[in-house]
Amino acid sequence: MKFLRYILFPVVPIYYAITWLRNVMYDKGLKPSTSYDFPVICVGNLSVGGTGKTPMIEYLIRLLQYDYKLATLSRGYKRETEGFKLANHLDSAKTLGDEPFQFYSKFKNTVLVAVDSDRQNGIQQLKSQSPTPEIVLLDDAFQHRKVKAGLYILLTTYNKLYCDDIVLPTGDLREPKQGAKRAQIIVVTKCPNTLQEAEKAQIVKRLKPEAHQEVLFSSIGYADNVVSSAGVEKPITTLNTFTLITGIANPKPLIDFLQSQGLQFNHLNFKDHYAFTENDIKAFEKLSCIVTTEKDFMRLKQYDSLKDILYYLPIETEMNEQDKMQFDTLVKKFVKG
Repeated sequence: MKFLRYILFPVVPIYYAITWLRNVMYDKGLKPSTSYDFPVICVGNLSVGGTGKTPMIEYLIRLLQYDYKLATLSRGYKRETEGFKLANHLDSAKTLGDEPFQFYSKFKNTVLVAVDSDRQNGIQQLKSQSPTPEIVLLDDAFQHRKVKAGLYILLTTYNKLYCDDIVLPTGDLREPKQGAKRAQIIVVTKCPNTLQEAEKAQIVKRLKPEAHQEVLFSSIGYADNVVSSAGVEKPITTLNTFTLITGIANPKPLIDFLQSQGLQFNHLNFKDHYAFTENDIKAFEKLSCIVTTEKDFMRLKQYDSLKDILYYLPIETEMNEQDKMQFDTLVKKFVKG
């Protein structure tokens, strides 16, 4: 695959030119973009693959849900439905997509969860709901230029900063790195807990933020090292040898964490948003214990044959006290106007 991507390097300038021109047209108003008179917060990235958008949306929900009526709006990647859909008790990962279904499963009592590939229509439909949401959180919509959010939160991973990458198909960037200028907050995600201030300063220097941008740092927290199942929680250290099943873009941080706990496991690695087949499920039924990600759990929990052996390890976005205070203050200041 890597070799093929290098072979396709001559396509890079073409992709760059197309995406650069598209951004210029939106920036200069040659293509229309809709703004809103209520808070719209966009969480996204420049690159393909996992940068931690889902836990960041959940962080924002926890930060704001008790003071405001919230809604999340996602594309609903790989769902089997079309158009606008407001989540309800009959939905699943198949009808919503795995991340929106995760939002609904955890926050259905306080947050409206919707999917629509047309974010303009999705926002319009959400504002017609009762109760009407006061804030809309856009999940993975940084390149959806038809909507102009009031606050852009751009995520980039510690191990692969966007400033060190190039556009598709050889690189992983969806658009030229200049697109980062649209963000007010840049969060470097998946940082090691040992990250020192001197290294943070070097990263900020490499990212070259604009005057209007703040660069903050976050890491992955593993929910007190507890695995969960259908109403059951237990310390992960109590599990004997298990099989780790992942269908996410970058399972390395999870693998590193499990190894750091001295755990013994086999790893079955699938591509991001993988649709598990009947043969996969039959093979999984023969395993004695499965640990997976929360996102993968949303697709696997529908199988009754796995319920006694299937656990997931929840993750959360964590920041040190200083970065957390600054991030929370910036978000709340924007929301209050």
